[in-house]
Amino acid sequence: EFDLPERKSKIATILKQDGQAYCLCRSSDSSRFMIGCDACEEWYHGDCINVSEKEAKHIKHYYCQRCKEDDPTLQTVFRLVPTPNATTNHEDKKQSKRKTEKSNGISSSDKRCGHCDGCRANNCGNCNACMGPSKNGRKQRCELRVCVNIASRKKNRLALKAATRLKKKRRSISPELWINPALQGDRQCNGPGCIMTARPQSKYCSNECGMKLATSRIFQVLPQRIQEWSLSPAIGEEQNKKSLEAIRTKQAIVRATLAELDKRRAELDLLVDRAKRCTLDPTALDATDMEDEMSMYCITCGHEIHSKTAIRHMEKCFNKYESQASFGSIFKTRIDGNSMFCDFYNPGSKTYCKRLRVLCPEHCKDPKVNDTDVCGCPLVRNVFQLTGEFCR
Repeated sequence: EFDLPERKSKIATILKQDGQAYCLCRSSDSSRFMIGCDACEEWYHGDCINVSEKEAKHIKHYYCQRCKEDDPTLQTVFRLVPTPNATTNHEDKKQSKRKTEKSNGISSSDKRCGHCDGCRANNCGNCNACMGPSKNGRKQRCELRVCVNIASRKKNRLALKAATRLKKKRRSISPELWINPALQGDRQCNGPGCIMTARPQSKYCSNECGMKLATSRIFQVLPQRIQEWSLSPAIGEEQNKKSLEAIRTKQAIVRATLAELDKRRAELDLLVDRAKRCTLDPTALDATDMEDEMSMYCITCGHEIHSKTAIRHMEKCFNKYESQASFGSIFKTRIDGNSMFCDFYNPGSKTYCKRLRVLCPEHCKDPKVNDTDVCGCPLVRNVFQLTGEFCR
């Protein structure tokens, strides 16, 4: 029966306060129906002040007798309740009016002005209406006795109906159909800690007070709601946990792969170091003397070159054509361990070189090879089986 949230909070506060005396009877019984005064906030039993629970549903603002005596401007405000008798009485009046007009034989379209030539003329006695039989016990009107002003009056009546209909449409439907003059007086604002006067037809002095009261209520309700929400895990949170576990698994696999690559690189460095410590094989040099007189074509430029200078020519030719194109990025490569890219920073273009380090002719120069260094290529058997020996 209490639609307002202020009354609900007051009832909850009263129920928590055991042993408090209220009402005219000064008892602490709160099991019966009670209603509170909106001025002094004192609660009264309905049977003590002769207000039933059904009547309280139609009360919007209630003021006790003591507050009314102190301030005569305070009056109990009732809600507007539509009465079905008013509409039925209006319809009954319309129906009775139609019945009387029908019994008298007068209709809205048959009303005559009585001043025009058609109304003052006599029956001619020669037309079909005068010579013909009567219908429904009534003699038909002469065709010469037609009122001239009926058409103009009909137009005026239609225009009046249209204006009335438009006026009804333009009328704004307000939820507060009746304003009590008692609410125009000075009343204290219901905002928390506010002592200002409330605005007319409002409980607060400004919108800020209303927002403060709503915020305080949210802070009272929200912690409990958050605690209830934390007890039940969310589906989205469970899905996020599964996604994180899958990402961590992929990261572990990638780290293991990088560790394996670093291990192979270390083995390759040991293999190169072992090959550098080997000595030249004189028998192998005799076999290569037979091939010094051969010639071949460069795979880059296509020129015929001697086999003795083929490797040096091909390296220079490759570096020449490779230097004509550049590969750069504004971001440096971030790889755990040794990077395979050149990553040389060019201040002019503000980019990092993205060629492979072993193939970059501009920034990574190959070390000079002495005449006493061996080839070092691992020898294999059946293409894939390593023999453990090196080319010397």
